[in-house]
Amino acid sequence: MTKRKAGVARRVLAAAALLGATALGSAATIGQAAAQEGIYVPLFTYRTGPFAGSGIPIADGMRDYLTMLNERDGGIGGVKIVLDECETGYDTKKGLECYDAVKGKKPVVVNPWSTGITLPLIPKASVDKIPILSMAYGLSASARGDIFPWVFNPPDTYWDGLGIILRYIGQQEGGLEKLKGKKIGYIYFDGGFGKEPIPLFEQLAKDFGFDLKLYPVAPGDMQNQSSQWLSVRRDRPDFMVMYGWGAMNPTAIKEAAKINYPMEKFVSIWWPGEDDIRGTDGAKGFKMINWHGIGTDYPALKDIQKFVVDKGLSKANKDKVGELLYNRGVYNSLLIAEGIAQAQKITGKKAVDGADVRRGLENLNLDEARLKELGLAGFTGTLKLTCDNHNGHRPAFIQQWDGAKWVKITDPIEPMPDKVKPLLDAAAQDYAEKNPGWPKRSEPCDKAS
Repeated sequence: MTKRKAGVARRVLAAAALLGATALGSAATIGQAAAQEGIYVPLFTYRTGPFAGSGIPIADGMRDYLTMLNERDGGIGGVKIVLDECETGYDTKKGLECYDAVKGKKPVVVNPWSTGITLPLIPKASVDKIPILSMAYGLSASARGDIFPWVFNPPDTYWDGLGIILRYIGQQEGGLEKLKGKKIGYIYFDGGFGKEPIPLFEQLAKDFGFDLKLYPVAPGDMQNQSSQWLSVRRDRPDFMVMYGWGAMNPTAIKEAAKINYPMEKFVSIWWPGEDDIRGTDGAKGFKMINWHGIGTDYPALKDIQKFVVDKGLSKANKDKVGELLYNRGVYNSLLIAEGIAQAQKITGKKAVDGADVRRGLENLNLDEARLKELGLAGFTGTLKLTCDNHNGHRPAFIQQWDGAKWVKITDPIEPMPDKVKPLLDAAAQDYAEKNPGWPKRSEPCDKAS
């Protein structure tokens, strides 16, 4: 490992080590749903606290897709899915309490829905034989399945997302080489996932010659960002990039509009939803990354309406079904369901366990034919995972707020594998070296897909 790569890797781990201190909201005790029958899937959710605005629609989408499979198909492969929500409040301590509460029920997968919760669970996964699905969040280096065989983070890492954003900005300027001498601001949640891309961002600033300005937002200041945006007004960055969540997102958009920052120059990672921007004066033109459809014009979403929403089995308001973050939850549960289905296919068992689902996820293959079969043709791009690649590193598109709705404005843009892969590989290797006794992969590698 070169000194340069090792330095970046150490910064990744240093940033990651700070995540556990983030504790927000409050958590309720987990429900006592029995998991003796069926396939047990606990959902870590946060319907309370400062992140509830983002957490509620995602929780609804996750739950409703799996409920639809139960109601329409009798589960997966003829086996019912046993659902159980545990309220974390996006609080690392409460998230770990949720994990301790559910692991004895033999879950086939856990979804932490927080980078801060994900990181301390990574060492537990191989011991407890429970795969972790950190869908497009968490530790970017865990995309390396040979080093992290129990962790999956498709379809993109936060580093992939940054690469896509930088490629897009480069396109606007006439090429990545045109970024030299430009000023790019980064406003981010100061903890968890907000720190995750900083080492790569710093490296890209050196590689392309732009000036990177950092504007951290402390967890307690998500709704009070006036000082950060006064600094933005002073620095006058050519572009702004945001990694925000919960109450941070709408506040940032409102503050940007207040200082008349040009919204067409403001690009976010994939977490803002409609409620973060709807009704904000001056928000027209704001942009973000996405990789899946919005709306209900897909057979699977119509089945959710028919079998779940219309039957009163959903916690979501009808007008929220199909919105961006609701569909993000649907996508997450699509990955869960396909991991289970592949596990059944590989093992020949109906009642699969966590070790089986880990194998299923490593053989996940969402090609166009499979997406059509699932009633999700055109909903998202193809995705194939392998033993070595637990992410996919897929292209994603940019969408823009037109004042009332999101509008797709680009074709899918590839990440920057030439820039990201060497740093990701170094970070993954460094993680293993810095954790004495980190086990070498011993899990089977199937070629079922």
